[in-house]
Amino acid sequence: MRTRAFLYAIFACVLISPTVSAQWAPLDRDPLSDNNDATQRVAWWQQARFGLFIHWGLYAIPERGEWVQWNEQISTDSYAKLADQFTAEHFDADAWAHVASDAGAKYMVLTARHHDGFALFDDENNSYTSVKAAAHRDIVAEYVKAVRKAGLQVGLYYSPIDWRFPGFFFPDLYTNNAVVMREQYHRQINELATRYGKVDVLWFDGGGNEWLGMGGIQFKGRWQARANNEPYAGRFDWQDKKVVAKLREQQPAIIINDRTNAAADFRSREGDNALGKFDNQTPWELCTTIVEGGWGYQKDAKIKSLSHLIKLFVEVVGRDGNFILNIGPKADGQMDENQVQRLREIGNWLQQNGESIYGTRGGPWLPASYGVSTHRGKIIYVHVLNNSASVVSLPNIPVRVVKMSTLDNKPVSFSQDKQYTRINVPSSNSIDTIVKVEIAQPWNSTAVVPVDYDKGWLNLDH
Repeated sequence: MRTRAFLYAIFACVLISPTVSAQWAPLDRDPLSDNNDATQRVAWWQQARFGLFIHWGLYAIPERGEWVQWNEQISTDSYAKLADQFTAEHFDADAWAHVASDAGAKYMVLTARHHDGFALFDDENNSYTSVKAAAHRDIVAEYVKAVRKAGLQVGLYYSPIDWRFPGFFFPDLYTNNAVVMREQYHRQINELATRYGKVDVLWFDGGGNEWLGMGGIQFKGRWQARANNEPYAGRFDWQDKKVVAKLREQQPAIIINDRTNAAADFRSREGDNALGKFDNQTPWELCTTIVEGGWGYQKDAKIKSLSHLIKLFVEVVGRDGNFILNIGPKADGQMDENQVQRLREIGNWLQQNGESIYGTRGGPWLPASYGVSTHRGKIIYVHVLNNSASVVSLPNIPVRVVKMSTLDNKPVSFSQDKQYTRINVPSSNSIDTIVKVEIAQPWNSTAVVPVDYDKGWLNLDH
């Protein structure tokens, strides 16, 4: 993934300073798709709100995350030998889909190919695949079939980056090699688009000009680090627009993220700290991990608490975004049982509270110290994430509040005047105390109400 901290390469002829990439941010490029077709494409996805990400590949064998080859500078020859150990003997796509369904996820995204270049699908022009490895299985084919069977939407992750190619690190110096890498990228996207039936999401990573040269190597009279906000501007071109145009012809309903040089359907925010601001104009998704650490399997990685994950999930949806949570299976294909248990706990929470998440939009009240709000039609859900709050006074909205209740229909007392809508928050030990607000007229999903932190609208029990 993009926000994994790393050091820039040190080559024999290159002297650069180590640089850490803490958070990816999009640079100038074509805007998101902004036509009616794009709005229709993302409609199901915005309704879904929750997805399960799966990072799996050769990097699961060392058990030190998906960046192990780069971080430890393992030679490509040595790393490639891991394919002889990639047997996937306990991989069960149906079991994976069942876990996602139990978690309450509505779509899944699998790493069809990560930056190390190892593909989990067949490629007649490439021996570096799960079909030609010890597993002798087309993982993507089994995955797609199982996800469809479970009634979920199918997503595939793909990275054009391939650490085996010097042309990626030095696209101007090794242009012919970079072109071969690009041909592989175009060919493999075509295979993913044509061999597996309908694909709902293509989740790109590492594409575009930000990462060429490993994100910062350039030659201007001498080799030097490139500024983090300065994209590659050399001769080589991924030809992303060509790839995406063909992809949309082959898969007219597919949606893609913003990590190429082509127009996208939604933006990606990565990591717990990338929550950001409310945005109901641009479809977006926060991706993060269920463990503290990387995306690929790490032995003994600490699992994030249920409280932390639920609050983050709710904060995302209240900002009008989607939430996709990653799990990294073990090398044999089994998911870590402790991580699976945490997913089941999220699923249990959604069984009780999902009406305030699925099919909602963020707002009308903007996020603040009280928590967030979501809405659908004539119902607003106020998510009080501050469990010390006894009364929440929010700026009044220009529509009459008919009644308030908990999700299990217990009445909640309130008052409404020209200035404020005041909620007497029910006593609760819940991670998220949800108050269901019924209003006289449907709320316009684009209208929002700012909440002022500085006027004493939040009363706390002490």
